[in-house]
Amino acid sequence: MTPAPGAGSESTKKRRRRKRSANRAPQSQDLKTETPPSRKPVQSKPVERKDRPAFAKRVDEVSAGGLVIDFSGTQGLLIGRIDQKDTARTRLLWSLPKGHIEIGETPEEAALREVMEETGIESQISRSLGIIDFWFMAGGKRIHKTVHHYLFREVGGLLAPQVTEVDEVAWFPLHEIIERLAYPDEKKLIARSGELKL
Repeated sequence: MTPAPGAGSESTKKRRRRKRSANRAPQSQDLKTETPPSRKPVQSKPVERKDRPAFAKRVDEVSAGGLVIDFSGTQGLLIGRIDQKDTARTRLLWSLPKGHIEIGETPEEAALREVMEETGIESQISRSLGIIDFWFMAGGKRIHKTVHHYLFREVGGLLAPQVTEVDEVAWFPLHEIIERLAYPDEKKLIARSGELKL
């Protein structure tokens, strides 16, 4: 007996169904987007700056110096250094003479030596003016500087700036000292020192 058209074995029907389902448009339940395999986020390496250390090394420095008053008791001695930010190199920054305390020196001994070296003037200490401490960056280092200040009286010497260290030295009337000083900490120190008499 010949089978009727459209009739066929079960396996033929399954094949047809499979074929049809492959060509058929996807049903809503088949609309699943394939998720890409999980990726680890790319971690960018920090850029290392070879020209700068990761952190600045702390350095402690201790200096001593102060204000010298002349024989007449009316003038104070300041040192001037050229302002490195001034392209014309004509502007002087005035400050009190001072320098590092050497091994074995007391602050008083260092102050007397530094004043002599930087200004050429010999002096004697009359009294303490106080201590200033401040922070600054230099040569990639974070420097904490402490400076012992004294009031001196002139006893001799010849006014002359220290070669390579100081550009100029000069006497100024005592009432002009605060206004002449370039650095706020020194201005405050002299302002709170009271009358600058020996």
